[in-house]
Amino acid sequence: MISFENVSKRYPDGTYAVKNFDLHIKEGEFLVLIGPSGSGKTTTLKMINRLIPISDGTIKIQDKKISEYDIHELRWEIGYVLQQIALFPHMTIEENIAVVPEMKKWESGKIDKRIDELLEMVGLEPKTYRKRKPSELSGGQQQRIGVARALAANPAIILMDEPFSALDPISREKLQDDLLELQTKINKTIVFVTHDMKEALKLGERICVMKDGEVVQTGTPNEILYQPVNDFVREFVGIEQTLAAERVNVMEGIKPLNAGGTMNAPVISSGASLTEILALLSEHDQLAVKEKGTIVGIIDRQAVISLLSRQMEVR
Repeated sequence: MISFENVSKRYPDGTYAVKNFDLHIKEGEFLVLIGPSGSGKTTTLKMINRLIPISDGTIKIQDKKISEYDIHELRWEIGYVLQQIALFPHMTIEENIAVVPEMKKWESGKIDKRIDELLEMVGLEPKTYRKRKPSELSGGQQQRIGVARALAANPAIILMDEPFSALDPISREKLQDDLLELQTKINKTIVFVTHDMKEALKLGERICVMKDGEVVQTGTPNEILYQPVNDFVREFVGIEQTLAAERVNVMEGIKPLNAGGTMNAPVISSGASLTEILALLSEHDQLAVKEKGTIVGIIDRQAVISLLSRQMEVR
């Protein structure tokens, strides 16, 4: 879907914001770029829709160089959600959402239907919110409108640049949960920038860890957590703190039994060690949990990662 081939961004003074970046993002994948400030993650994101020009290398979307796309059409086909939200303050919510569809000359009835569909999709009642101005909404509600606007013309790719970092912790966690649920319905290719490892572990199907403009490690949350390639990744993730606890309470992440869902799943006890759980999850998608001799539910990789993320936050 999106491929980076030896991509660099070099400034006139010779410094590199991004250097020799190689990555392939699959269609429908949720890819998180993470790293400390100045690591090049936002620059990498902005090169995809040509907000920042490439110095060297090639970026392709669907095997076509981004330089070969008309720049306006390229940006219309890529949704973009910013930390600053950047809704037009003088426009109503419906007018904000309609901006790109109107540029693409959609007919009014189709736009009207799309606005209602998107507001419902992000959990806001159309009759209540269509005519409001951004100033009448909370930060979390404004960011929901930002997501709706990015989805308005049904783009295949969504770029998200630290979209939840300015929100309070409760609103942030709620929007993370809602985004994960939304992705199961819309199946977009999402490239998400954050500096928060807990957020990266929760959201990403794959995580690309960056430092000084270069890729340090790319892998699944499980690989980043438990197979860090060097001390930088290990310290950035905080893995030593996490492993110090040695156990997770699997009952907090347990899911109900479903028909046939545990037929071939290995069985663990509710008091299993973290080492045992991770060893089994490296080979199996889910585990059946037994308590007092009875299988009471299942636990999967995402649930364990979520539990560990919360544990990291507490520490």
